[in-house]
Amino acid sequence: MADADRLPSFGAGTLDDPTLTAALKTLEITVRRKLDGVLQGDHLGLIPGPGSEPGEARMYQPGDDVRRMDWSVTARTTHAHVRQMVADRELETWLVVDMSASLDFGTVNGTKRDLAVAACSAITHLTLGGGNRIGAIVATGDQIVRIPARGGRAHALNLLKTIATTHRASDGVRGDLDAAIEALRRPERRRGLAVVVSDFLGPIDWARPLRAVGGHHEVLGVEVLDPRDMELPDVGEIVLRDAESGQVRELTVTDRIRDDFARAARAHSDEVHRTLRTCGAPTLALRTDRDWIADVVRFVVRRRRGLGAGTGR
Repeated sequence: MADADRLPSFGAGTLDDPTLTAALKTLEITVRRKLDGVLQGDHLGLIPGPGSEPGEARMYQPGDDVRRMDWSVTARTTHAHVRQMVADRELETWLVVDMSASLDFGTVNGTKRDLAVAACSAITHLTLGGGNRIGAIVATGDQIVRIPARGGRAHALNLLKTIATTHRASDGVRGDLDAAIEALRRPERRRGLAVVVSDFLGPIDWARPLRAVGGHHEVLGVEVLDPRDMELPDVGEIVLRDAESGQVRELTVTDRIRDDFARAARAHSDEVHRTLRTCGAPTLALRTDRDWIADVVRFVVRRRRGLGAGTGR
């Protein structure tokens, strides 16, 4: 990854920190430069729709919502087709951002917290404008911060500042993604786009509320990972500490342990993706050791072409 594409470090300062403001504005310029040259149109959109006006029909692809099957075109052509929806002119987007202690970890170009903020910046750029609004629910495990949905660049900057400066939970407090997603359901909000940003490393106990959210909103899962979440380095003796429980374990990393760890990590990630898919949520997979903006671009292009797949798997 080139130096220009390295993740900025946001730390956990204050809302009026000039360094934080400068970092977010630099990130905005980077996002606009990289995305505007590839994605054209008044409503860029992360996924087709949401909307209520029918658009053009296209061939069915695995992962498409079967509720959008166009049976008349399917019968006429003898091939399954789905009807694309035209995006509403005013879109309300909600970010559910996991800022639990496990996000304060990174071994390559930044921490997963930095990557989560960067992802939120890209989503904000892709959905804001034209009367659109964006809000956020930021969860740490011991608190939930709600940011009302509003429009405008000033609000977007303050929203990103709040996400970046939300302090991690106290030691021994685990993240609670289930409660964060549940907080999105009440009070009832107008139909829009719900984006869940997390490393999804904890228990998969959030499927029920996410499925309920998916019944009313378009849903997107953004998975932020570090390479060490997926594999252990060949370093011999090592001390591992659970960032959320505080539990410490010493072990000697052998080839067998590395294989077992990688296999378990991949199985968990696969289960996360399967669960998101059953909730109607495509997955945008981002990692601290990859060009995250390029992954966003690939994801949006694939969604627009109807391929229905995430990135970088």
